[in-house]
Amino acid sequence: MFILESESISRSAEKRVKMSGGVNTETLVRVEEIQGRGRGLVSTQPLRGRQIVVVDSPIILYSALPLTKQQQSASLYCDKCFKTIQSASISCPTCSHRRFCSPTCLSAALASSHGPWVCQSLSRLRDCQDFLHHHSVERQTQAQFLIAAYNLAFVSPSDFQILLSLQGRAEDEDPAIVQSLHSVLSSLCPPPPIEGFSFSLELIAALIAKDKFNAFGLMEPLNLNEENGGQRSVRAYGIYPKASLFNHDCLPNACRFDYVDTNNSGNTDIVVRMIHDVPQGREICLSYFPVNSNYSTRQKRLLEDYGFTCDCDRCKVEATWSDDECDGDDNEVMEEDVDEPMEAESDGEEIDNGNSADFPHAYFFLRYMCNRNNCWGTLAPFPPSDAKPSNLLECNACGAIKNDEVC
Repeated sequence: MFILESESISRSAEKRVKMSGGVNTETLVRVEEIQGRGRGLVSTQPLRGRQIVVVDSPIILYSALPLTKQQQSASLYCDKCFKTIQSASISCPTCSHRRFCSPTCLSAALASSHGPWVCQSLSRLRDCQDFLHHHSVERQTQAQFLIAAYNLAFVSPSDFQILLSLQGRAEDEDPAIVQSLHSVLSSLCPPPPIEGFSFSLELIAALIAKDKFNAFGLMEPLNLNEENGGQRSVRAYGIYPKASLFNHDCLPNACRFDYVDTNNSGNTDIVVRMIHDVPQGREICLSYFPVNSNYSTRQKRLLEDYGFTCDCDRCKVEATWSDDECDGDDNEVMEEDVDEPMEAESDGEEIDNGNSADFPHAYFFLRYMCNRNNCWGTLAPFPPSDAKPSNLLECNACGAIKNDEVC
């Protein structure tokens, strides 16, 4: 039963995030090399569902709005904090295209993410009809990232080095795309020299790879109406160094939340909370997309977007299903079984995924997938308030809050 909506959700979520500020999450997980998966985050102690394990801030934030759309309409979001602009906005005094929610955000942007070179570069790209007409929305977004990334080398060299250390290999990128972006940026907005780096094809390829494998989307509010089918658009992309270390699992034991439109000063932080209990030494994983996707859709997306195929426990089971079984949404199974009683999980152990050999993960969908129409978000328990465990679950997509009777 869902019990809170809209403003009530925002106020409750904001309060919980502020409470998490005093939590030392650094001691809860450690980085380990995991065979066949690269670097990952592993629990250093038994973790309870509802525990916050990572709160991470972005080293780069850049708009997801294509340059063509930036020409046509005023931005709905502040170009510094990416909150929804509720009242009159303040424009960049030089380009007038970038808009900010307050003088504070404008001043901060002019001193960091929207300095003179960035301002000039974005204006030239936006005004170049040849670039806009002959390059896809994806290329336009990549160009904005490259400008933000190169600017990072000026304003924070240490963060630029962190960016370069993240996963992603330059040699895996399409040379034609790299050459095209390099030519456009070099001719329209050549960057000033940076000691130790040149604006080379190799650097462009490396940066594109880092963005491809590590960027998180900060989402627009979810629209649950039937026409949109629960689709969410991205308002901005960010690079979060620690959160980027989470590997994928199609039945995750943690999920990430963002509270961009709250009044919290760290509104662009990512908060990762445990979904259920895990023992010490267990890898903590997120799902890179909504958990309701079927086997073939998941495998296709992971291979195309992230360069790997998944062999998690859920995929091993679903790989044995017939094509007919895989065609339907997993939610159809969930709806059929919704009235079946399920046993609660045991402390410090993995969740009881049920006893069905055909659908061993039914319990996860029954308890931890949001059943609001067109949502498909993941539910995680709230952190305890005043040291008292909470029996509330929060959806990381629509923000609804559900009373969990077995918490």
